[in-house]
Amino acid sequence: MSSRLHQLSALDQSVWIDYLSRDLIESGALARAVDEDAVVGVTSNPSIFQKALAHGQAYDEQIAASGGDAKSVFLELAMRDVTTACDLLRPVWERAAGRDGYVSIEVDPNLAGDTEPTIAQATHFHEAIARPNLLVKIPATDAGVPAIEEMTARGYAINVTLIFSLTRHRQVAEAYLRGLERLVASGGDPSRLHSVASFFVSRVDTETDRRLAETGRDDLKGRLGIANAKLAYQQYKALFHGGRWDALVARGATAQRCLWASTSVKDPSLRDTLYVEELIGPETISTMPEETIRAFQDHGRVEMRLESDLDEAQYLFNKLYAVGVDYDDVVATLEREGIEKFVASVNEILDGIATKRRSLRAVA
Repeated sequence: MSSRLHQLSALDQSVWIDYLSRDLIESGALARAVDEDAVVGVTSNPSIFQKALAHGQAYDEQIAASGGDAKSVFLELAMRDVTTACDLLRPVWERAAGRDGYVSIEVDPNLAGDTEPTIAQATHFHEAIARPNLLVKIPATDAGVPAIEEMTARGYAINVTLIFSLTRHRQVAEAYLRGLERLVASGGDPSRLHSVASFFVSRVDTETDRRLAETGRDDLKGRLGIANAKLAYQQYKALFHGGRWDALVARGATAQRCLWASTSVKDPSLRDTLYVEELIGPETISTMPEETIRAFQDHGRVEMRLESDLDEAQYLFNKLYAVGVDYDDVVATLEREGIEKFVASVNEILDGIATKRRSLRAVA
């Protein structure tokens, strides 16, 4: 295959799809994406499941037959989709020797402030779904960081989500390293463990550009998300290097790759493939919604850009500070709002399930 996304993959960047639904699986669209669009992984979150459940009738039969409360029904629906997708991507996982072929499911965002319940639900997902190519998503919050370390120490694969800041990315990577060291010390095999750090891109620009509009500095819009990610990649290279990391590699450990999330463009004045194009580089993952996959296949530019213009990326932080845009406040706001949006999506899911079940039983 010589599509644009296959060319991108040849540069050692993995393509994952940022969407999952029963229709996507049962229609054969996910299998086609693997074959035609070089897709080697799937990411999902509460907002994605909310969209899937809100459209069509693919879930009606299972909702009607399910007992328990709306939350237990939601978990049954989500876990069934993720399990099926894991099985579909299992051959990819085997060919990639565990580097790709993963499907992600996210812990309840209502637990984002509680470490032990997060660990408990993440463990439940891994044990109940019981697929080697499952990643459980844990948000990069103050309570999430120790949960990431603990799950890694227990030998469970984690996708760390909602990373917006360079400081938080460093904390997440160090939690992974500590977890690996604990796993090795307890006699575990780190070669069987993989992790990714999902660094969000376009959302950073959405919040930053809103603040820039108030200062009249539109010339700086649409730039921080990319600069932030490029510097995160440099941080990744530094963290997974040197004596400490070499000792873990000798035991078979694999680095926690950066995954570029939120790659769809929210500002219509920007090129619709901008965030994918500017962050192409080795040892990384780009997860894209369906519309971004289509756009990139049609007119995406395949070129190594991840390590270009690094001085300019660093200097951008100074420019933003000079015009009164507080980076630390931007990323703190995004982390808080990210959790709030996922909680809102879960509430919509639960309301939708309850309403749907009432209507289905009334018809029956």
